[in-house]
Amino acid sequence: MKSIFTSLALCFSLISTAQTTTDSNTIQQSLEKKSQMMNSSLVKNIEFTNIGPTVMSGRVVDMDVNPNNTTEFYVGYASGGLWYTNNNGTTLTPVLDSALTQNIGDIAVDWKTGTIWVGTGENNSSRSSYAGIGILKSTDKGKTWTNVGLTDTHHIGRILINPNNSDEVIVGAIGHLYSSNEERGVFKTTDGGKTWTKSLFIDENTGIIDLDFAPENFNVMYAASWERERKAWNFDGDGKNSAIYKSTDAGTSWTKISDKSGFPIGDGVGRIGLAVFNENTVYALHDSQYRRETKKETTAYNLTKEQFENLSSADVLALRNKTLDNYLKEYGFREKFRAENAKQLLRPGGLKPKELMAFLEDEMAIAFEEPVIGAEVFKTTNGGTSWKKTHTEYLDGVNSSYGYYFGEIRVNLQDENSIYILGIGIVKSKDGGKTFSSISRENVHADHQALWVNSKKPGHLIDGNDGGLNISYDDGESWVKLNNAPLGQFYSVNVDNQKNYNVYGGLQDNGVWFGPHNAKIDKAWHQTGQNPYKSIMGGDGMHVQVDNRNHNIVYTGYQFGNYYRLNLETEENKYIQPKPAKKAKPYRFNWQTPIQLSKHNQDILYLGSNKLHRSLNNGDDWEEISDDLTNGGKKGNVAYGTLTSISESPFQFGLIYTGSDDGVISLTTNGGGSWTKISNNLPQDLWVSRVIASKFKKERVYATLNGYRFDDFTPYVYMSDDYGQTWTNIGNTIPTSSVNVIKEDTENENILYLGTDNGLYVSFNNGTSWNAFSKELPNVAVHDLVIQPTAKDLIVATHGRSLYKTNIASLQKMNDSILAKSIAIFDIQNIKKSKRWGSSRSQWRKPIIPAITIPFYVNADKKITLDIYAEKIKINSISIDADKGYNEATFDVSFSKKGLKDYKKANKSTEIEKGNNDVYYLPKGKYTVKIGNEKAGFKVE
Repeated sequence: MKSIFTSLALCFSLISTAQTTTDSNTIQQSLEKKSQMMNSSLVKNIEFTNIGPTVMSGRVVDMDVNPNNTTEFYVGYASGGLWYTNNNGTTLTPVLDSALTQNIGDIAVDWKTGTIWVGTGENNSSRSSYAGIGILKSTDKGKTWTNVGLTDTHHIGRILINPNNSDEVIVGAIGHLYSSNEERGVFKTTDGGKTWTKSLFIDENTGIIDLDFAPENFNVMYAASWERERKAWNFDGDGKNSAIYKSTDAGTSWTKISDKSGFPIGDGVGRIGLAVFNENTVYALHDSQYRRETKKETTAYNLTKEQFENLSSADVLALRNKTLDNYLKEYGFREKFRAENAKQLLRPGGLKPKELMAFLEDEMAIAFEEPVIGAEVFKTTNGGTSWKKTHTEYLDGVNSSYGYYFGEIRVNLQDENSIYILGIGIVKSKDGGKTFSSISRENVHADHQALWVNSKKPGHLIDGNDGGLNISYDDGESWVKLNNAPLGQFYSVNVDNQKNYNVYGGLQDNGVWFGPHNAKIDKAWHQTGQNPYKSIMGGDGMHVQVDNRNHNIVYTGYQFGNYYRLNLETEENKYIQPKPAKKAKPYRFNWQTPIQLSKHNQDILYLGSNKLHRSLNNGDDWEEISDDLTNGGKKGNVAYGTLTSISESPFQFGLIYTGSDDGVISLTTNGGGSWTKISNNLPQDLWVSRVIASKFKKERVYATLNGYRFDDFTPYVYMSDDYGQTWTNIGNTIPTSSVNVIKEDTENENILYLGTDNGLYVSFNNGTSWNAFSKELPNVAVHDLVIQPTAKDLIVATHGRSLYKTNIASLQKMNDSILAKSIAIFDIQNIKKSKRWGSSRSQWRKPIIPAITIPFYVNADKKITLDIYAEKIKINSISIDADKGYNEATFDVSFSKKGLKDYKKANKSTEIEKGNNDVYYLPKGKYTVKIGNEKAGFKVE
């Protein structure tokens, strides 16, 4: 009876209504817990190395430039932290790495005092706009940070500092992205963040996306409110509460000024950006979600609804992808469909254009109406009493249908008629917004998020976009790219099995790249023109699978299941997305559609839509091996009810697990002949970020669930030893943060690695307890993990700081017997003797100093002495203060004074030469390192 009640209790404890928003107190307590965890971690001395790439960057959200020295500025990245330069971007240095988040919405710097304010939580509302932890403040240029409050705002729109009083700060908070909350609106402090007053609150679904003040009068400022609601299946970025407000007392009180003023009002009002020229003159960029008037003639995007409906399938297939993409974007379908997807549905035997439109209407839950108006610019010259649209034509191509992702406008403070609009491209006007011209160029990434305009030097611009940073001195006619720091937003990572192996990965809006695992972050490639990383796919890069028989055969693609088989040697590629049967309902593909090559036969490929597909011939042909493995989807403008994870057991062909974005985990033991849902006893409706079949035990399976899309940041991590019939929660001790990936070690079945939205962890006991990694690895979102088994390297794909690598050979030996010891020494790598030791290549360079790393474990904090022996002669000693857990001592392969004397005495025939730096280095031979009774050997070869 006891076992029955235990099982029932376990089931009831696992089942929950998972859509509970995590409260800010829980998050703050968890952050404190993580800080303590990092300090006491057994692996805090495991050092990570960033291996780039740097050639492509990540999303910039803001810059703050020293007005008196424009070569000095800070750059805030959406999920990559805060970076500083004092050499005009030639180099960038991270200054937020000691903080407990890298997620940024806005930054502000008081250049008189050097005080930095960081509003955490990205201000865009995309699928990977991570929440923050409030307002961070530094008074020592980023060496240390203090959280000064507003911890439940999640996303910060703008920060303003009074130029005459550095303690007076105004913050515009957007609020939660996936849930309602009250800590949003305008907040003001007059004591440097010790206390805050909420001076403007509209409602629990409306926040402040932008603030700006009159340059000559801080008392006069304007605010833009934004009503938005995002769900996993739908985004609504407009509403009647989106409006413009004005304050004449430095943000203490506010008046709504957009009603009855000529500015748009009502349910179609979207995101608003502001640019204040003076007290009375203000520009507003509005993302209008109202529909355009019906026109019969061909529009700027080449097709009307009627024209498209009357085309034949062959006509549509003949359209350029760009033309069809523009059409889908203008009608609001970019979140769910691309040209390749649509063409798949229209190929012979498929849907007709009219049927495709009916399907889109049904799936999107909106009428197939005229496109939205999109970007439009308004101007007031009387302090907001009246507003007038500056242009007569539509601004096609600025925002398309997703202006919620941009919404920034700037005015040159020396020229009222000089304005800039940021969108997919970047455009400028020199006549107050009547006409515009593009200043996007070939080396400037699309999707622009931030712009600084030098009011003292005409034409000097700094632009931040989804691909990093650009600078111009001729008003955008030409640009210099400033990407030199590793800030890529990776979704995935994989490796091949070459001796000098390559890493592969897909990035947000930056395609798929691959390069050598030992790539260095430097500018040496500028000499050859060959960056070590190479691009092999555009779009938003997704998962990568590499044929283990031929590393030139790579399967990868971009968002919504648009996958290809590539031959990197011949540069051939083939589009391989599965196509539904004639008259069958089209498939639903996730943004990050999962794929997997079979461990049993590398000709067999699995790909997930809402069903599982299998190809027996490398993706040339497909068969469905399941019905719908989700809860059926929901109407909305974001793909939902899709598969997110696939895992085939290495023990048995056809034993496959799948996970979906709506919480369904399924199992087949017969290659899809029949399926069983195994997630009924788990929290419901959550995104299954991973389901992983164990490589050590056939019955074992792991599952991680992610509640990010409900603002539920609970770490849901589970293990089953009976094919998912029952589950054990192994995530209870992990600090609160959504979980993206779990990975078994390749050699030690008790070791698990776990990536969350705020860092990386390891367990040595199958999840009973966890340790945090932190050395040279900031608190950044970890999206994927892979182990190169021969090299014993762990590669970490972060969504904001590119790729990291560390060797785990010693960790893999940390089993129960090692952990029970007081001291243990791990294997020491041999070193090759060189005549250059102690010498320099020139008088300007430092001498070459050899070094070996001695890895060891101790069970308590203590001072340790390592003795190095040549047979029975002690030739040197090292003393260090060791931390409980893993440690490393560095030995320069030299003799101590006494060691040299004793060695020479015992080895009179051995000649030992002194280095040019007056140091005697060990000759070739075998040596032993001892710590107490423990010992390990190494060779100088």
